[in-house]
Amino acid sequence: MNDRQQPGIVLWIAVVALLALIIEAMWRIPRMSDYQQLGIGVWIGVGVGGVVWLALMVLMIASMWKVFVKAGKPGWAAIVPLHNLIVMLEIVGKPPWYIALAFVPFANIYLSIGLQFWMAKSFGKGMGFGFGLLFLAPVFYPLLAFGDAQYTGAPAV
Repeated sequence: MNDRQQPGIVLWIAVVALLALIIEAMWRIPRMSDYQQLGIGVWIGVGVGGVVWLALMVLMIASMWKVFVKAGKPGWAAIVPLHNLIVMLEIVGKPPWYIALAFVPFANIYLSIGLQFWMAKSFGKGMGFGFGLLFLAPVFYPLLAFGDAQYTGAPAV
């Protein structure tokens, strides 16, 4: 052997010996059961899901705030429960007593669905946009809030 090849061989022997030590040390680490691994996975999922949920809530609050401001209402009203529903009814031109429908079974479904279509119409959008507000609110409310939509007033009944 010449001197140039010898350091390469020594390096390979050192790498193999290091890998053998690492593998041997890994066998000594106590193993987690499947239930422990599942528990860790669940907590990771809860953490990621919680962050995603929080981001969606911040997006929806900011969007509703901006929609209220576009309609000439105070933005803070978007974060006050029940009051935001009353303000939304004002935006779409419905009487305040419609709030009672929120507490009547099946009528609350009518109110929830109708409110999305009335909101779209109040901003000059069509029925397709209303379906978007109904089924994909985290996408369409930001479009309504931060897009070029202008409040046209309550639609005529």
